Amino acid sequence: MAEAVRFGRRRGLGQREEERRQLMEGMRETRSQLNYAYAQFNAHSDPDLVDACVYEINALQSRYSYYVRQVKQLEAAREGAG
Repeated sequence: MAEAVRFGRRRGLGQREEERRQLMEGMRETRSQLNYAYAQFNAHSDPDLVDACVYEINALQSRYSYYVRQVKQLEAAREGAG
């Protein structure tokens, strides 16, 4: 019975590590997209294109904030379980 609990914990830890890996990958990709969006913002002078860049930057910042919150929640859950 104790082995089943340990196996369950290991599997749970593995799932959390995979989830963390995916979140970190999402953060990396979003950071890359943000850098590109900022470059586009700096390259355009047409007001409509500048507006589009601003909306894209805001959306990407929101996505990045989501990833940060999720990673913090995962870390807190791991500390609470450990």
